[in-house]
Amino acid sequence: MTKTRKDFRRKFIGNHRLSPESQMMGYGYDPMLSEGALKPPVFMTSTFVFESAKAGKDFFELAYGKRQAAEGEEPGLIYSRINNPDLEVLEDRLALWEDAEKGLTFSSGMAAISTCLWAYLRPGDVIVHSAPVYGGTEYLIRNILPAFGIQSVEFEAGGDEATLAPAIEQAKKLGRVAVIYTETPANPTNDLVDLHMCRDLADKLGEEQGHRPVVMTDNTFLGPLWQKPLSHGADIVIYSLTKYVAGHSDVVAGGAVGAADVMAPVAGFRTILGTMCDPHTGWLIMRSLETLKIRMTESANNARKIAEYLRDHPKVSKVHYLGFLEESDPCYSIFQEQCGGAAGSTFAFDVDGDEAAAFRVLDNLSIIKLAVSLGGTESLMEHPFAMTHSDVPDDVKNRLGITESMLRISVGIENVDDLIADLSQALDSI
Repeated sequence: MTKTRKDFRRKFIGNHRLSPESQMMGYGYDPMLSEGALKPPVFMTSTFVFESAKAGKDFFELAYGKRQAAEGEEPGLIYSRINNPDLEVLEDRLALWEDAEKGLTFSSGMAAISTCLWAYLRPGDVIVHSAPVYGGTEYLIRNILPAFGIQSVEFEAGGDEATLAPAIEQAKKLGRVAVIYTETPANPTNDLVDLHMCRDLADKLGEEQGHRPVVMTDNTFLGPLWQKPLSHGADIVIYSLTKYVAGHSDVVAGGAVGAADVMAPVAGFRTILGTMCDPHTGWLIMRSLETLKIRMTESANNARKIAEYLRDHPKVSKVHYLGFLEESDPCYSIFQEQCGGAAGSTFAFDVDGDEAAAFRVLDNLSIIKLAVSLGGTESLMEHPFAMTHSDVPDDVKNRLGITESMLRISVGIENVDDLIADLSQALDSI
């Protein structure tokens, strides 16, 4: 009997369901199809040879939706803009972490975000989005989408329905609400958004306007290990794979997962826009997926110790760390249910003083690198007001708590005592 790729997508041993960290070692790949190579080769090819003209016709009909797949039929390889063996295995494995039906990978996190939005937004539509969000996402929504007739209404993250419900009402007056876009935890404040609430309001909107908005969530800060938004109300979960998933600060990529029918329009737009991930990058990310749980766990353990140190430091006025949420905070119950109580390893803190004081801390770092991005094996720090969120209007940043005294740290897997020593001497500069 000829084996297909389905034979190498085993999720159970008897009645025992395999965990994602085990499945990362071989799911979706048969070494015997690649000369017995333990790891998938890098398929650096632009095009693939068809066995016959009929096979080529069948592949294209399925790829472009001209017919439905027969039972057991899978898309054939055509061209690396459409599909590629490395990306197919990677996308299968990425989907496992959230038990999603379909995963897609992109050339960057912003490519993932923009492709998902283009797939579901049309001129005259309105996007309702949480704030703050990553600076690139903010720029896309605030400055680029309006040129295509798409308006936006923001609501502040923080777990309070009083901010989302009025935003929905305002958006309904402007046009068809097509997308509810969230980033939770928010970059850089770590404020949370209740995804159950987003789902419920999307369902209600669907009944009112005859079109249910798609709930999209940027899960870069905690996912896919510590938070699984699909199980809490999101329709599409988006990642900057550059960050924790790739985790070595050596690739740029993005990802999105969701139900097959929800992801189908995104896949179509990716093919035409050409925003797919390249095979070599995909291969590197597959390598990184094998150590994802180990890396994220170690960096989270380090982050807790550093957050506790900063909380007690006389020159630090506030630490925006999820593990410090109090029960009276609207985000506390969201954190417990939605994040499982996992605080992650990227957070911000406010130093006493102004931009000059914050810059002195950054300029005096030794082990911790002064750089943007996050989720790598090394620790990084940056100044959100002047760097990652530079494009966001100053009044908006101040309203959202992104001040000139705020620093963001992504904690890596170095020795935590060394990191604390570095922070201590840097804070002495204030």
